Amino acid sequence: MSAEAPALTPASIRELVGRFYARAREDAELGPVFEAAVQDWDHHLDHIALFWSSALLGVGRFTGSPMIAHRRNPITPQMFDRWLVLWGQTTDEMFPGEIAQALQARAARIGESLKLGLFYNPADYATPAVGRT
Repeated sequence: MSAEAPALTPASIRELVGRFYARAREDAELGPVFEAAVQDWDHHLDHIALFWSSALLGVGRFTGSPMIAHRRNPITPQMFDRWLVLWGQTTDEMFPGEIAQALQARAARIGESLKLGLFYNPADYATPAVGRT
């Protein structure tokens, strides 16, 4: 974390998003997915910053469907775990402990929700009926 940690504002969230995606784009596992999916990085970073500002600060300017956006890409449940590691590193570098931890917890909840929506299939957990013919 820098000596002058930023407060959690739309501007600091935009900076966080920029730093995080710079790291993610260089990542061996996540980078190729992002590079294939994103055509206009400036627009993408601004759009994602609006999402996080909405999720974290209640600034309701985000429009879109994260679930639909993620369905379009060849991602796996394990990629969410890698995403969270990089997010944790970036938030720890930028924010004091309490804020970084809150950002990480929120990202983990959102990631779990996306994983459930993308990969959960109730049939995988169905118990066969016993004694039925």
